[in-house]
Amino acid sequence: MTRFLTIVFFLISFAASAQQNIRLKRRDYNRDVELVTTEGTIRLRLSDSTPYHRDNFLRLVKSGYYDSILFHRVIRGFMAQAGDPSSRRAVAGQPLGQGGPGYLLPAELRATLYHKRGALAAAREGDASNPLRYSSASQFYIVQGRTFSDHELDSIETARLQGRRIPAERRTYYKTTGGTPQLDGNYTVFGEVVAGMDVVDRIASAAVSQTPPNRPVQDVRILKARLVKRKGQDRF
Repeated sequence: MTRFLTIVFFLISFAASAQQNIRLKRRDYNRDVELVTTEGTIRLRLSDSTPYHRDNFLRLVKSGYYDSILFHRVIRGFMAQAGDPSSRRAVAGQPLGQGGPGYLLPAELRATLYHKRGALAAAREGDASNPLRYSSASQFYIVQGRTFSDHELDSIETARLQGRRIPAERRTYYKTTGGTPQLDGNYTVFGEVVAGMDVVDRIASAAVSQTPPNRPVQDVRILKARLVKRKGQDRF
């Protein structure tokens, strides 16, 4: 554990150094992120409750980091994942999902942010190698999800949430609108889709290969990621 913490501290320190040349302006915090993809445009709103993830994502967008990157992993009824820089020039059949900017982000798990349909969350390595649940600095996923019955939610509380109860209001949301409740409290949610959920549905439902698993057969690419004027001033 001590060795793990030392490595993580080094990676976070490297992050601060590597990004100091990408400065955020006050107006950036009042903007949304627009992902222009080969399937259409998705608009994201970042949460002020997760400042490390928010600021990091804003800096990466401003630097052009996400331009030309693929959605390299999609699972119908679950999510669509992107953010591996090695996907820019990836050939068919090339395994993806290990790339990143070379640093991690500390977990920002917030009870008010959960894996509802349209949630934006950070990917990460599993608990066995990452017990403190540090996030990938660049790889993210958008939840497509599905609806769940009370019986399924009861089972998730027992098997996946270590007995933690799903609040009544959230339970109703998962039953009527959907999401991925089995991930709550395990991955950092740091934003949500405010427009273009139909695009997310198309991406998440794309035909995928068996090798590597869950990579779209036809590349789905982020052509451009940019900051845009926010429509409405709702914050969360």
